[in-house]
Amino acid sequence: MKKIFILALLILSALLTACGGGGGTVPSLPGGGSSGSGGDGGGGKVGTTWTLRNSSTIKNLLGVTYGGGTFVAVGAEGTIVTSPDGVNWTQRNSGTRNALFSVTYGNGLFVAVGDNGTILTSSDGVNWTQQTSPINQYLDLLEVTYGNGLFVAVGDNGTILTSSDGVNWTQQNSGIRTTLHSVTYGHGLFVAVGFDTILTSSDGVNWTQQTFGTFHGFLGVTYGNGLFVVVSDDGTILTSPDGVNWTQQTLNTNGWLRGVTYGNGLFVAVGDNGTILTSSDGVNWTQQTPPIKLNLFDVTYRNGLFVAVGAFGTLLTSP
Repeated sequence: MKKIFILALLILSALLTACGGGGGTVPSLPGGGSSGSGGDGGGGKVGTTWTLRNSSTIKNLLGVTYGGGTFVAVGAEGTIVTSPDGVNWTQRNSGTRNALFSVTYGNGLFVAVGDNGTILTSSDGVNWTQQTSPINQYLDLLEVTYGNGLFVAVGDNGTILTSSDGVNWTQQNSGIRTTLHSVTYGHGLFVAVGFDTILTSSDGVNWTQQTFGTFHGFLGVTYGNGLFVVVSDDGTILTSPDGVNWTQQTLNTNGWLRGVTYGNGLFVAVGDNGTILTSSDGVNWTQQTPPIKLNLFDVTYRNGLFVAVGAFGTLLTSP
């Protein structure tokens, strides 16, 4: 489902470009003016006040991370943009036209993954190298994370790849054929999620399927403050202290939640129509007011700043 929706957005983006939206100019966006209209921001409370930034692209931004003093966002048609502060963004040449769905940072290296098993690496976020993927070119990698000295990427048909250096990758046996949308690391455990699926692994190699008593399309997972948090395509949020025992939380939303992160004592989940939810404990959630009503796909935190990315180059920061 996630891939179908993203493909639809890619088509819409291409139509906008054909209608005169190319050349790096960011068009007016409903609900928030141009993408530079948010001003300097930074005057509000972290996670509550959000500012629309100029991402320097109208391509859909699908993943974002921070490392080595740099924010990196990736997206449609091989789009990569970087920023030292989350405010000023510069387009980079990825060397690929494949969509990039996710990016992470670990051991001094950025790793981005995407369509057709694409794997890119960079030490600085500027210069990127394509690596050899061990999977069929028709399988997509949808997310990548880093933990305990290991990169772990997940995707179509239960695909799980691992690498200690971001260059040499090994395919692992997940035991399932369900698409895995997201993966994180915390509390000595990797947790990967997909449609009606939660897998856990202590080493990234041997995976165990967990039971959770509900049926949802899980799209995002994170770890923070002793808690795993999973978000889904119907607004459901599950929490777990150990990745094994899961509790469904009660929310006042049924829209798609696509990404979630933790920072500054706060969980932040993002989703369709500019949805932004925050929680200090993963249980009680508050809906925030976004400066734009376009879909948000991912969110990260570092140095006092949350950065969320979404459709048509949408990029928000808080504070």
